Amino acid sequence: MKVLQYVLFFLGLTFFGLGNAIAVKVKYVGLHPWEVLNVALYQHFGLTIGTWGVICGLVLIGISFFTDRKYINIGTFLNALCIGPIMDFFLWLDLLPKATNTWVDYLILLSGVVITGIGGGMYVAAGIGAGPRDGFMLSISDKTGLSVSKARMIVESLVLIIGYILGGPVFIATFVYTFIQSPVFQQSLKRFKKLISFVKSRKKPAGEQLFL
Repeated sequence: MKVLQYVLFFLGLTFFGLGNAIAVKVKYVGLHPWEVLNVALYQHFGLTIGTWGVICGLVLIGISFFTDRKYINIGTFLNALCIGPIMDFFLWLDLLPKATNTWVDYLILLSGVVITGIGGGMYVAAGIGAGPRDGFMLSISDKTGLSVSKARMIVESLVLIIGYILGGPVFIATFVYTFIQSPVFQQSLKRFKKLISFVKSRKKPAGEQLFL
């Protein structure tokens, strides 16, 4: 069962990184707040977009460690360390569709958002652990008494402002990103949780028979 969970987890991380890479190819139409920040840091200080994603993830883990470490586990570190390099790898391959500066770019971005949402649902459904950003939101929610959605809204708004000040790509898609990605994520999470439950239910009788 653990094997399936880890396969699903890493497959989800791969989809998430791929979706982010696709979105970055048409970044001028807007990105998710965290990617706005990562791109801005890349433009100012070099390294790679994925590397800044790793750095930001580790910083959030460090903050969560001192505020509410219960949301930190192996999955949190794997998420922080893997998604950035996976995204960089897909960008390095240079096989993804490039910006056309036409309405087609919005379709390219939409495909990236959908793939990211599916990937997010997959790795969360695997039950290996929350990502550093999710864990940070949960710890902020616990400490302040705010709902998770409000905590996310406040944190991502601050991240977006910092990214914008640094010159990150903020445009129309930035403000509709969540409205598209969240429903895809919810459906993906629901379906892959059902898959995990189905596999567990199929394995349980077989395990019980060993004790007969």
